[in-house]
Amino acid sequence: MAVEHRLTRKRLGIITPSSNTVLEPVVTGLAAELPNLSLHFARFRVTEISLSQASLKQFETRDILEAARLLSDARVDGINWSGTSASWLGLERDRALCAAILEETGIPATTATLSMVEALHAQGVRRVGLVTPYVKNVQERIIETFAKESIDVMVERHLSLTENLMVAETTDDQILGMVEQVGASRPEAILILCTNLKGAPLVRAIERKLKLPVLDSVVLGLLGGLRSISVDFSHLSRAGQVCEWKW
Repeated sequence: MAVEHRLTRKRLGIITPSSNTVLEPVVTGLAAELPNLSLHFARFRVTEISLSQASLKQFETRDILEAARLLSDARVDGINWSGTSASWLGLERDRALCAAILEETGIPATTATLSMVEALHAQGVRRVGLVTPYVKNVQERIIETFAKESIDVMVERHLSLTENLMVAETTDDQILGMVEQVGASRPEAILILCTNLKGAPLVRAIERKLKLPVLDSVVLGLLGGLRSISVDFSHLSRAGQVCEWKW
């Protein structure tokens, strides 16, 4: 029986920014309902989110590829880049990254941002509300990126933070306040975009209160990764309505 258990267990590798303190505990909690899954993490250096050259340089493909190579040593079945940088750098960055990881390691790759867009497209959602911790010019880039994917950000709120470590200190009340403000405009869905923002534990409560689907980056990164390695996530109790979507 022990041998069979090892053979059926799937391993998901997750790449996270070095200063992220939210992703690992939240994802581990969400995945606790999946006994035949193990999660394995790798980091690369990211400390600031802005449009400065130093900040943009943090997301060079070679650094993320090195993290993917380290995960491949654990013989993971899939790799997920659980960060949102492509939302302001352009989704072509994540698409090229996934192709490079597959070529380099032979392991299929996904990203949190690509998974979010794919889920929205599959459900036919076009008008969304956006909540992030980022500064105004980063937020504007994100809105432009989604527009190129035929997704209209009709209302947004942001916190104007650049230090990634501080993002994790955002309170539940701050997140709920922004979400309720964008929800008042009745978008088709609300996006909580940032894998260092503690939105995932609030998703179910928000959906019950606002009667709107909420897509959180941490959740979508996990679900996209599970989807890539054929792990059923439809019964996850804390991930929100998106678990029931066909995508």
